Amino acid sequence: MNVHDPEPDSGLWKSMPIAVSVVVPVTERCDALDEIYCVHADILRSLVPSFEFIFVLDEGFEKAAQPLKDLIGKGEPIRIVPLQRHFGEATVLMVGFQEARADVIITLAAYFQTLPQGLQTVMSSLNEGYDLVVTRRYPRQDPWINRFQNRAFHFAMRLLTGVQFHDMSCSLRGIRRHVVREVNLYGDLHRFLPLLAYQRGFRVVERDVAQHPGDCHSRMLRPGVYLRRFLDIITVAFLFKFTKKPLRFFGLVGAGLFSGGLCISLILAIQKIFGLTGLTDRP
Repeated sequence: MNVHDPEPDSGLWKSMPIAVSVVVPVTERCDALDEIYCVHADILRSLVPSFEFIFVLDEGFEKAAQPLKDLIGKGEPIRIVPLQRHFGEATVLMVGFQEARADVIITLAAYFQTLPQGLQTVMSSLNEGYDLVVTRRYPRQDPWINRFQNRAFHFAMRLLTGVQFHDMSCSLRGIRRHVVREVNLYGDLHRFLPLLAYQRGFRVVERDVAQHPGDCHSRMLRPGVYLRRFLDIITVAFLFKFTKKPLRFFGLVGAGLFSGGLCISLILAIQKIFGLTGLTDRP
């Protein structure tokens, strides 16, 4: 299925080898995209010989990308991939991964979430041989309600999977291409990429990066969003523990139902045998 209309190729840089592809999913909200590009590109120029930025636009963000077209006209290594309708962040990311040309992929939020210097931490960890580098905004500077929600979310994940991460909502990540080939993202599972990659045996590490001051406002979501997050946690817990042995899950459910039915039958049998109560008038 063709979900996007790629911008026509232009610029000599597109025929050159690319060391790093930066994928920026533009969905739900964004800051000035040209500023996002400029501050991060300045850091990358000191770290790698070549790079590209891929801005994948969910439906409705075409106007936000207009300043990027001005930068493209100046020869900046930017590609814009607009989607034909609203798909959500997981699909937007997968489209970006498919468009990326480098073996090393970095993902960024479309808004200022971490300081640009966090790119140095990510690249350094990738050079140590890790397959996936996830980042943790630390120390957190945002209101207590944000920190409480974050801790509750990760406590539930640790309880169900036994794996500890601290900030899976942080978009700054470094990924090697073979990871995105193995892990398929859909629905709202993009934030669980570290767990899914770890479950498949990839080397995953979490590093601390500084939180951006613009990311410190209070965030409260609609009740339906929290319900979807809870269902996502259950889904990931199932995938994490029972993907290779699904009969264990259904066996546990079946054993529980069988045990409950057996206990009820034994109680009724005992009541009948000892004449404690009649069974004919029971519903």
